Amino acid sequence: MSDDEETTMDETYDVVVVGGGAAGLSGALCLARARRSVLVVDDATPRNARAGHVHNFLTRDGTPPAELVAIGRAEAAGYGAAFRDATATAVEAVAPGGDRAARFALTLSDGSRVAARRLLVTTGLADELPDVEGLADHWGSSVLHCPFCHGWEVRDRPVAVVSSGPLTAHQALLWSHWTSDLTVIGPVAQDRVEELEARGVTLVPGEAVAVVEDDGRLVGLRLRDGSVVACEAVVVAARAMARSALLDQLGVPTQDLVVEGEAVGRFVTAGADGATEVDGVWVAGNVADPRAQVITSAAAGLTAGAAITFDLLAEETRHAVAARRASAAAAVAQG
Repeated sequence: MSDDEETTMDETYDVVVVGGGAAGLSGALCLARARRSVLVVDDATPRNARAGHVHNFLTRDGTPPAELVAIGRAEAAGYGAAFRDATATAVEAVAPGGDRAARFALTLSDGSRVAARRLLVTTGLADELPDVEGLADHWGSSVLHCPFCHGWEVRDRPVAVVSSGPLTAHQALLWSHWTSDLTVIGPVAQDRVEELEARGVTLVPGEAVAVVEDDGRLVGLRLRDGSVVACEAVVVAARAMARSALLDQLGVPTQDLVVEGEAVGRFVTAGADGATEVDGVWVAGNVADPRAQVITSAAAGLTAGAAITFDLLAEETRHAVAARRASAAAAVAQG
């Protein structure tokens, strides 16, 4: 980074965390407790915004997502983490100068620019729903995807699964454990029909085209032939697409999530600790693991935060050794 570039930076941080959900806040908490300067940039558009509660999060089961974020923010802020309510719109890698020099310059939606020695990106994913009218209006409440997240809340109620690809039979078999009143609308693989019928799943041919409501409440799905399948909840296999636009600017690779030979999503390629192929860039949460639940994402954020701490320490130690050697050489030269 040149002197001119440095003067345009509003702040320089050890780590900028992009995304303030469970993964980002967990990483920020770890880094702040490790006495690192941390900025969390978040635009308040979490994947689970429509969900009423977080589940399977030990000691926090049933907590509304916004409340969990507020608790996490307060905890990280208590150790010195800073927050910016904005979107990171652009990022560029810059050549590090010396000890504690920044590697990345970010432009934020509020017009400011910040610099970071390391990046932790936890921007999550976007769910692409099947093309059924009204489906998005009930996403996260009565239009569901994961029984571990929502199965208990709709147990023993009539549930319809919209066929949308290779995950249909798998989803139906899984959801049949939570309710015996289960209907699959649309095609399923022929070699899975016996399993589904043995579990008491009703198979209905046709195509779902619209949600049926009663006073705003989902009560069924209308098929293209005009018939209606009554249900109180709908299960879909949404395409899970990583929100990787910022990472794309740095050349961080992504790959397809493939199930039974079909791409059902896309995620960022990273190692077990969240390190990507671009030096200095880590990821955590759904952006790298579409299957991760909230508690899993929080654990991934902690893992990445610890790995970044080790990486920063190693860099600082290298510079310290080089400076020590240079000082010793200078002393010898002076005789």
